[in-house]
Amino acid sequence: MKHDLRTQNGAMSRRQMLTRCSNGFGSVALLTLLANQRPLVSARASALPPSNPLAPRAPHHPPRAKHVIMLYMDGGPAQMDTFDPKPRLKKEHGKPFGLKMEPTQFNNNGNTFGGYWDFKKYGQSGVEISDLFPNVAKQADELCVIRSMVSEFSEHTNGNYFLHTGLGLSGRPSAGAWVTYGLGSENENLPGFVVLNGGLTPPGGLDCFSNGFLPAAYQGSFFRPTDPPVANIAPRERTQRLQRSKMNLLEALDQTSLKRLGRPGSVESAISNYELAFRMQTAVPELMELDRESASTRKMYGLESTFEHTRTFGRECLLARRLVERGVRFVELTCPNVGADRWDQHGGLKRGHTRNALAVDQPIGALLADLRGRGLLEETLIIWCGEFGRTPFSQGSDGRDHNPFGFTIWMAGGGVKGGMTYGATDEYGYKAVENRVEIYDLHATMLHLLGIDHTRLTVRFSGRDMRLTDVHGHVLEEILA
Repeated sequence: MKHDLRTQNGAMSRRQMLTRCSNGFGSVALLTLLANQRPLVSARASALPPSNPLAPRAPHHPPRAKHVIMLYMDGGPAQMDTFDPKPRLKKEHGKPFGLKMEPTQFNNNGNTFGGYWDFKKYGQSGVEISDLFPNVAKQADELCVIRSMVSEFSEHTNGNYFLHTGLGLSGRPSAGAWVTYGLGSENENLPGFVVLNGGLTPPGGLDCFSNGFLPAAYQGSFFRPTDPPVANIAPRERTQRLQRSKMNLLEALDQTSLKRLGRPGSVESAISNYELAFRMQTAVPELMELDRESASTRKMYGLESTFEHTRTFGRECLLARRLVERGVRFVELTCPNVGADRWDQHGGLKRGHTRNALAVDQPIGALLADLRGRGLLEETLIIWCGEFGRTPFSQGSDGRDHNPFGFTIWMAGGGVKGGMTYGATDEYGYKAVENRVEIYDLHATMLHLLGIDHTRLTVRFSGRDMRLTDVHGHVLEEILA
């Protein structure tokens, strides 16, 4: 028997209308909720962005960190001169090296090289830190120093690609791109992945910060620590209405191309980037208002230092704090040009490492203290790293060659244990001999702290499921708080 929901005059009663429409009302509410909680990408998911590619997304598990600040020490700091003390080097300085030497970048190898700096124990934890870093040393109880890092490459370009993307060749997405692809950002008016360029673009160039095969919205956006930090941020149009009209025309043209070409990934990313650039015109000038910071804060970061490069890196660190305060997901800082070829001291070790440390030590110490004081350190993961370390024997009379067999990085905040060391190198600081840590492990641990299972954040590309850690990597459970 067929039921007729209409009344005799053809109209529906209120009860009949609610019966027919109730499921529709629930669906509308459900769609609204789902739109704000897009799950992380699965192994078979498409790489196409949503209408807002930087919209926040739900993690796989409760995160310990919401943001990452990567302090990239371009060139490879010497572990035995910074955070991995080796008394035996001092004792045997100038003597023939006591272990078999592996091939090096230049194979101009000399005797055991003790270095110039002493180490002291700091904080309640007693972590040993070089005299190069008196300000970072004050934050020793926040540091998790990993002394057993290894890399697969001893050349800068390949090492940089490997550190940033998990592959020693160009073309893969950077870690910052993967993070923003997986989690989005908490600020729709700024990029989710920002690179603060202190003056040195590392070997490998902008591909170190590339989106690779991910949509273009996830590539690193280069900011300078100057005002303005990006070119063409000021609109040329006399009124916002005129600029908005141009934007609407561009979007209409792009939508036409979208329908004709049937390639929504590239076109939708272009539309998204135009809109983001439009919104940045308001957000970026406000971000750069460093004069609103207190005089004590500016002084703490080194903005009044007599050393020009301390001022440069100080502005980078202060901007990094302001960026994570505003919800930017991933911030990477590059080093200023101190006139000593980055941390890459094949000669002139004393002058080069001294100048590089002078540029970054005070600002990094201030960043750690400032984040802690504002309650942001526990949700911000700090990573201090280079692409590899240096040899414990000399190159020439006053240099160290590249060493990927054992080097040091450190992490702080964001769910890692502070005031500890993890892993070890041999008595010369040459090779990792305890708790060997690969770059894949660093990436897996970083993603884990952000709430991401590194084995599940994958994208189908070129016939296989790609991920930042490839088919490797494990989480360093021992360093988790």
